[in-house]
Amino acid sequence: MTSTPDTAAWAAQEAVVRLFEQLPALTGADPDLQRRGRLFTCDFQIVVGAQALIVSVAEGRVREVVRGPFLMRNTDFSVSAAPETWMKLLQPYPEAGFHDVLALSKTGRIVISGNLQPFMGSLQVVKDIITAPRALTAKGQSS
Repeated sequence: MTSTPDTAAWAAQEAVVRLFEQLPALTGADPDLQRRGRLFTCDFQIVVGAQALIVSVAEGRVREVVRGPFLMRNTDFSVSAAPETWMKLLQPYPEAGFHDVLALSKTGRIVISGNLQPFMGSLQVVKDIITAPRALTAKGQSS
């Protein structure tokens, strides 16, 4: 069976979504992140291509990651990008320009929208949560 562009795009999207679905375990094993994020509680969206995920964080701990679609579900902010952009960001040693969420936002590869106060107020915690799957890509566990 040959891979069509739609199948390849879906597979790339699914690979990134599976990485983000492991956030509760990845961040739960990081006591430093929990200590720094103890005042951070919010729900935010990570959008991978066409697939939305809601990440629920309570006192610095990722409680759950839920796949959409969502009807009228409230979140504080959203971080959206193509699957290829997410994969480049989540590499253990990303190339220049793909190393940081804000760098990707500046170049238009990632779109950050919504209430930016909780995003900016706990910027390093949010960035550490989003990039936590780097530990998996470093071990070659991206599937």
